[in-house]
This record gives sequence, structure tokens and C-alpha cells, in this order.
Amino acid sequence: MTTFPYRTKALRVRQELAECWVVALPARLLLDVCFSDVLTAEHTGDASRPYNLGGIQREYREKRLQEIGKYIDRDDTAFPNSIILAANSRPSDGMTEDDPVDQAEEDAEEGKPADNLEIADGNPSLIDRRWRIEVGDDGCHELVIPTKDKLAAVVDGQHRLFGFAKAKVVERLEMEMICAIYLDLPKPFQAQIFATINSNQKRVDKSLTYEMFGYNIDDEDPSFWSPDKLAVFLTRRLGSDDASPLKGRIVIAPKKDAQLAALTGHGGWKVSTAVVVEGIARLLTSNPKTDANDLQTPAKARRADIQERRKDRAPLRAAYFAGQDIVIYTMVLNYLVACNEVFWSAAPADSFIFKTVAVQALFDILRRLAPDAYERKVISVEYFRSILQPARGLNFSEDKYRNASGSGRSIIRRAIEEQIGLAN
Repeated sequence: MTTFPYRTKALRVRQELAECWVVALPARLLLDVCFSDVLTAEHTGDASRPYNLGGIQREYREKRLQEIGKYIDRDDTAFPNSIILAANSRPSDGMTEDDPVDQAEEDAEEGKPADNLEIADGNPSLIDRRWRIEVGDDGCHELVIPTKDKLAAVVDGQHRLFGFAKAKVVERLEMEMICAIYLDLPKPFQAQIFATINSNQKRVDKSLTYEMFGYNIDDEDPSFWSPDKLAVFLTRRLGSDDASPLKGRIVIAPKKDAQLAALTGHGGWKVSTAVVVEGIARLLTSNPKTDANDLQTPAKARRADIQERRKDRAPLRAAYFAGQDIVIYTMVLNYLVACNEVFWSAAPADSFIFKTVAVQALFDILRRLAPDAYERKVISVEYFRSILQPARGLNFSEDKYRNASGSGRSIIRRAIEEQIGLAN
């Protein structure tokens, strides 16, 4: 049995899209913690056949799995190529796993029970399930997998991995697999990696590889875009727009500030792509994975065609279905410009207003302001500035704000809300 937290050495690999970590992980562990849009493995309780496979969404290739299982049973088995994983991805909604306090608050907001709650000696406590990189005592990087929860999406190599569930030689589950791991990689970027790899192979159509993930980017009309794909598009625009205070500051990197700082150096403050993508996506949906699947099931549909399929309280849901992408972008841009004028522009370099938790808190506040702004059709910089102005005097360099965990996000959000009259 695998014990958690699980630690292993990790090799840092710098690439243009994002940094990844190369590790060797036993197949048994991977079956426990990994999932794909097609496959998942669950314990059976039978020592002779430890895992059963189930399909989450689309059909998988049973014959191919059986063939790989037979190959794994051989005494000359070898898999020199890597399995690509996106760590901290939640199978339930397609979002990245957040800080435990933030996650519990989001679950409560959506009316869901907290699934990261542990009861020990009668006392409840929140579990941080996020995969992370730490520096060990020997100065080497280590991957830390805190729990056995399925939080690693298989971007590529799913049949290779889940073929182990079909192997008859149980000892093969201890075999190590090479894994390339990305932390906090938004779902559309997972699809991009998958499509890039597989479309370079013979007889594989690039659009089909995207559609396996619920995405298709080749000359696709925006009316077919899922909420998180639209969020990625708007995030990229915020990162390049001269009018945006986030121009040049958005990078594909983990949400955690320590890892983010280590990757980006000292070229001014940065924010993770995942933070901005999810900040925008949560204006449009509470479950981007369900929306992406609905847009592909039973046949490809436009966003307006799925608006009656389920209820969702996201504040700009109507704007998303109406195709008002420019309105959504303008609101987000103008709000961030107002945030820059009120908070970022005059803040000292050590202020926590530049930290991940603060940016998340500011997007939380936008979620509360967005419904009224959209209904009244008032989304100007002046409008948001006038609302945020009373909070200008807050000093986020004070010790009470210097908390990089989810509680720090709540502290910052509530402090601003009290000043601008949004406190409950």
C-alpha cells in the first residue's frame, strides 16, 4: 500500500509554455491518484485483481487496454516514454484544486459539502490536497503528493497507464513510470498539449484530438466556445493589452506565490494564468467541465443552445450565452484598471495586495459587483473606481494581511468588503 504524503525526487524542466517536473512514480500510485476524461481506476478489494476501470465520459479502447495489459505481464516490459499529468485538476468540475480554506468556502457557496474535511479525535480540520514542489534537506526538489485523492488529470498516456489495471501479474503495479507533471495547468492548455502531441502522429486529426477534451480551436466560431475556453482567450488578451494592468504579468505557473516567485524571478509581480482564468470563468459558470461536455453532447452545439440544460448562479451567465464577450472583457478590464488605480499603483513592493490570495480576493469581489453592474449597464472604470475608492487607505503590508493561505484571501476580501459596504 502507498502511504501519504508521498514524496519523491523531481527534475525541473524549463520550457516555453510552462515549467514541468519529471518524476518516476509506481503504477499503483498513479492508478490511485490519476483520472482522465475517459478512464478512472477504483480499488476492488481483491488482491488478485486490485482495480476496476470505469469510463467517465467518452468510450475508451478496451481492446487496446487488453493488449497493453498483456504486454505489461511480460518479463521484458518497458515504457521509456513519459505520461503527462496535470496536477491539482479536479475531476468534478474541471477547476484546479485551491487552497483548503478557499476550497471549503467555494464548496459552501455552491451548496456542496466540503470534501477536503477530515475528522480526527472528533475535531474537524481542512486538508491541503494540492500537489506541490518542495526543496528537501539535500537541496534537491521533491514532489509532494499529500493524499490519494484523484487530482492528477492524464493529459497523454492514459491507455498506457490504465493498461496496468488489465495486467494479470499484480507485481507489475510496483513498476515505475516516467511522468512529466504540470502544476495548475488550466484545462484548455491540457487540451493544447494533447492535441499538439497527437496531431503530429499519422492519421490523427487535430480537431478530433481537441474534441476528446471537449475543445476545438481550429477556426472555431466563438459561439461554440466553452466558458473556460473563453476565459483563456480573455486572459491572454489581458496579458497583452496595453490598457491592461496585467500586461506582461500573467504566466503559466503554480498558484502558490513561493513557486511562482521562484519561476519568474524579480521582474515585478506576476500572477498565475490559472488564477486569472478561473477568476473570469467563475463569472460565467460554476462548473466549466459540465458546460464543455454539454457543448459536445450529443453533438456539437453553440453556447446559446445549452442555456436551459441546468441552472447556474454565475453572475455573467446571461452575457456568456448572449455572446457578449466584449462586454465581459470590458467589465473585467475596467475593474482591473480600477484595482490598479486604487490598490496596486501606489502599494509598496512588499504589499500583500500583489500576492495570489489578493488577486483571488479581488476577483471574488468582482463576482459580487458584476450582477448589478451588468443589469445597470454600467461597467466603466469610473464606476468601479468609485466603489473601490473607500478601501484605498487599507495597508496590505500590515502583518494581519500577510497570510498566503486561503484564510489570507478571506481576510483581504472581507477587509475590502467592509470598506466598500459589501460586508454581510
